[in-house]
Amino acid sequence: MAEHEHVRVAVVGSGFGGLGAAVRLRREGITDFVVLERADGVGGTWRDNSYPGCACDVPSHLYSFSFAPNPDWPRAFSGHEHIRAYLERVTDVFRLRPHIRFNSEVKRMTWNGDELRWEIETASGTLTTDLVVSATGPLSDPKIPDVPGLDTFPGRVFHSARWDHDYDLRGKRVAMVGTGASAIQIVPAIQPSVSKLVVFQRTPPWVLPRVDRAIGGAERWLHRQLPFTTQARRGLLWGIRELQVQAFTKHPGQLGFVEQLAKRNMARAIKDPALRAKLTPDYRIGCKRILLSSDYYPALAQPNVDVLAGGLSEINGSNVTASDGTEAEVDAIVFGTGFHVTDMPIAERVVGADGRTLAETWKDGMEALRGASAAGFPNWMTIIGPNAGLGNSSMILMIESQLNYMADYVRQLEVLGGRVALDARPLAVRAWNHRVQERMKRTVWNTGGCTSWYLDANGRNTTIWPGTTGEFRRATRRVDLGEYEVLRPSTGKVTEAAVQEATA
Repeated sequence: MAEHEHVRVAVVGSGFGGLGAAVRLRREGITDFVVLERADGVGGTWRDNSYPGCACDVPSHLYSFSFAPNPDWPRAFSGHEHIRAYLERVTDVFRLRPHIRFNSEVKRMTWNGDELRWEIETASGTLTTDLVVSATGPLSDPKIPDVPGLDTFPGRVFHSARWDHDYDLRGKRVAMVGTGASAIQIVPAIQPSVSKLVVFQRTPPWVLPRVDRAIGGAERWLHRQLPFTTQARRGLLWGIRELQVQAFTKHPGQLGFVEQLAKRNMARAIKDPALRAKLTPDYRIGCKRILLSSDYYPALAQPNVDVLAGGLSEINGSNVTASDGTEAEVDAIVFGTGFHVTDMPIAERVVGADGRTLAETWKDGMEALRGASAAGFPNWMTIIGPNAGLGNSSMILMIESQLNYMADYVRQLEVLGGRVALDARPLAVRAWNHRVQERMKRTVWNTGGCTSWYLDANGRNTTIWPGTTGEFRRATRRVDLGEYEVLRPSTGKVTEAAVQEATA
């Protein structure tokens, strides 16, 4: 990077959120922007997660951009290699590569209130920008628990999102720590080749069959020749999930029928009553993310697999110990223990108008106006911010809604003219967050009787949106300047009358 380089917009991250933001900026006629990527390739979580069996649990035709439909998805639920290839194509088709700075991890972002600019330090240089769009994503920084004795383990240790492809698991004794979305894909993928697989289960998940299938050539040909069929398929998938939302957000009791389906799914594969009891959750389905797999339970029933309830509590050399005291000797430990979601490391690197980091501002819980803007951080927006996640549908729908909000944010800055910044009013942030949390009280994520990664250290759900994707899209269609302080270098703030005059 050139010293003292200045750009209009800096996007952080090149996953779905970052690439989507870049495409939307180009469609708005903005070309003076960069995408800062810490790795050497695009893809975000679909670049980082390459573990055996890695695939999406959302149907392919819904897990893609509406403005970049893909008629050639090979499967109903595509693997990580197909999703990453799709993102590579999006990067090329929309001519985004000249804007991307690889190996440019953000070290620090500091707001300069005098200049109304962000000063950004990266691994490859420094730059300033008028607007930051943070698209690092909540599933980007792996979390490994602090297990006593982990440093004494003589074998190989790695996280599912940092898979060690140089280490051959064949014939090895392996400990799989965790039973979340990644683990239930890894277990059946490695079970046939390892000599012993010990699964440390802290909380059993609810698992439904994944009705996956190959999409034939004729079907793909139809989608290519008649694009409206792709749109219709996407619309159907979306509509079904929108209809399901009320069961999660207003009437969790209606999910009892789904629990019975999940129990029957388990009973078909798990014949041992003791194992079946160990795998049966004691909380309402949907409280944690419902997992999809047709081969997880059959893998657990194999003779070379042991399921230890209670989780991993201690390591002593090659011996791993569960919380119930059960021990096993293993050669490798794979952690499928999730990510820093409610304590994202990027928040420690963002310094706002009052000199505090975003992490300090969010120490009592993440809050952002319409999932995008944090008070005290002017002209800084986040994609997949607080309470912009989903528990039952495609995150791409939420990302595109936030891209609409970002586009209107840029337009509002243009209308106001000159050097200007928008800072979310604390009252507006609190009001938005209060409405979200009030709606959250009756959802299955708060009443279902479980502890999940949706909840922060205070037990508050700061990740999930308690409504439909349609509702969120309507809420983020336009920027309401009444929810923001308008800042200029000379006076610091613009009067309400000036705002009304500028936007008339």
